[in-house]
Amino acid sequence: MKEVILDTETTGISINEGHRIVEIGCIELENLIPTKNKFHCYLNPERKVSEKALEVHGYTDEFLANQKKFSDIGEQFLEFIEDKRLIIHNANFDIGHLNNELAILGKKKLDNKIIDTLTLARDKFPGSQVSLDALCKRYRIDNSRRTKHTALVDCDLLAKVYINLIDQKEPTLNFLSYDQDVKEGHNLDVKYFKKIIQPTKDEILKHQEYLKLNLKKNYFS
Repeated sequence: MKEVILDTETTGISINEGHRIVEIGCIELENLIPTKNKFHCYLNPERKVSEKALEVHGYTDEFLANQKKFSDIGEQFLEFIEDKRLIIHNANFDIGHLNNELAILGKKKLDNKIIDTLTLARDKFPGSQVSLDALCKRYRIDNSRRTKHTALVDCDLLAKVYINLIDQKEPTLNFLSYDQDVKEGHNLDVKYFKKIIQPTKDEILKHQEYLKLNLKKNYFS
C-alpha cells in the first residue's frame, strides 16, 4: 500500500482570516518503507506572513515573494497524492488549508483516505503530550534538526513516529521513563518472548517431598 506523509506550513492559523500555505512537504511510503519519491515546494502566499507564523517556520515575506504560487503546482501536487492514503499530524489543519487553496482554483476538495496521527496518539496515550516533539521524545527519535517547523523535516520525523504508533516496529524499553509511565497510568504494551518450561511429574513429586522435609507444618509456631 502506498501512503503519503504530508505536512504544510502557512502564513497563520485560520483560513477565515485569509491565511495561505507557504510550504508543502510530502514523503511517499510503500508498505511503510519510504521510497525515493518526494514532493516539496515553497509557495508565494500573496499576502504577509503573521508574526507568530514567522516565529514557527522562519519564512520571510521577501523569501516567499520569489516562490511559485499554488496555482503553478496544484496539478503536480494532486498527481503526487492521487489514490494514496494521507498520513498527517493534526489533519484538520492541513486538509483545511489545502482544500482552501483548491477552492480558490475552483477545484473540488480532497477525497483521499486520511490517518490523523494526532488522533492515534491521543487514543494511545490519553492525557499525555502528543505534539510531534513529544512523540519523538517518547519513541527516542532524534529531532535535533527541528530547530524550526519545516515541512520535509517534519514529514521525515512523522514517518518514524507513525510506524511506532501503529506498532510496526519492535519497541525498545526505556527504563529511565518506565516508572514515570506507570505513575501516569500509561498502557505499556511490552511483550515478552521467553519460553515457559513446564516441570515434569517426577520433578513435581520431588519438590513436594522437599517441602515436607524442610518446611514446618505451622510456620508461626
